[in-house]
Amino acid sequence: MPSFDDLDLDQLRGRTGMKWAVAEPGVLPAWVADMDFPIPPRVREAIIRCVDTDLGYPIWTDSGEGMRLAEAFAERMERRYGFAPDPAYVRTFTDVHQALQVILHVATRPGDPVAVHVPAYPPFLETLASMGRPLLPIPMLETADGWGFDADRLAADIARLGCRVLLLVNPQNPTGRAFRRAELLEVAEIALAHDLLVISDEIHADLVYEPGTHLPFASLGAEIAERTVTVTSATKAFNLAGIRCAVAHIGERHVREAIAAQPKFLFGEVGVLGVVATLAAWRESDDWLAEVMTVLDRNRHRLLAALPPRVTGRLPEATYLAWLDCRALDLGPDPVPFFRERAGVLVSGGPPFGPGGAGFTRVNFATSGPILDEILSRMSEAVIDRDAAALSAD
Repeated sequence: MPSFDDLDLDQLRGRTGMKWAVAEPGVLPAWVADMDFPIPPRVREAIIRCVDTDLGYPIWTDSGEGMRLAEAFAERMERRYGFAPDPAYVRTFTDVHQALQVILHVATRPGDPVAVHVPAYPPFLETLASMGRPLLPIPMLETADGWGFDADRLAADIARLGCRVLLLVNPQNPTGRAFRRAELLEVAEIALAHDLLVISDEIHADLVYEPGTHLPFASLGAEIAERTVTVTSATKAFNLAGIRCAVAHIGERHVREAIAAQPKFLFGEVGVLGVVATLAAWRESDDWLAEVMTVLDRNRHRLLAALPPRVTGRLPEATYLAWLDCRALDLGPDPVPFFRERAGVLVSGGPPFGPGGAGFTRVNFATSGPILDEILSRMSEAVIDRDAAALSAD
């Protein structure tokens, strides 16, 4: 098992993926949701074995790789979360973005509003805008129990404005909220009352910290399962974003039939390496994940204990992303330029996350302890130096 605290900064700077390649020389990236850790050894071995054995046409039949992936997904959901999805209802996609777009394409029309908790993952907001599906925002609110939302307001907004789909991101990105059973039951009641299709993005399910637990939305009952599309992938928890493989369990019959009625390759197919990597992750790499979660758990506490002056945040209940309130620094709606130019740290700015994002930043803490310490130190020093300069000017 590799050491997750022994990362070579020069090697990281040589990576060609987006996270490090976009960062300017000397800048430490803490933005896009990739981990800095090596991938699971069993995944690496499986990919190499496949490359050395056969990269010919895969067997995409009910007895081949496609069904193996569906069965692996179903087994994992039942083993970890007590939900037993039907493998026959599983469809593969290249990633959760494609799955969302295909489902919206077959199940809605331009002009149909889609309800989403905000702030929200920017590519999802971009999808709604590009497809002409208006956003019905569900504002995330800070409460004594952490981030939450007003279910009564959601029900009233849907009744007043109309809505066809609720896109549920659980755990929530960027706040890191792992929704509780009571919250999900409120959403379920609203979905039943207003005949909503629920697309449940559960890609961060494996990244919930103890004592919290992940509860699949479709597990709340038969009526809910029949109107829910659960979308997930091994790419987030096992650091495989570039492998391009996701699954959707399509409980809603009309959506299954609509997708099945399309030409077979219209929406593309996942590659064999994506399937091989996902199978190795889900079936053979939970020991790697457990060690990563130990490091991430430590890092989330480490980050909250060393925030820059006047920056606040909640301890993430899930994910390796911290949603930080920088409004007291008076940096304007987007803190990114300040931290990039003055601290040499690249973070994600709040405005692209939609309503509720202005003045916030999202920080990725999935790196080694020493690198995270350097990121936090740079951010704090930048704020302290700016304050000192302001005092001198006065």
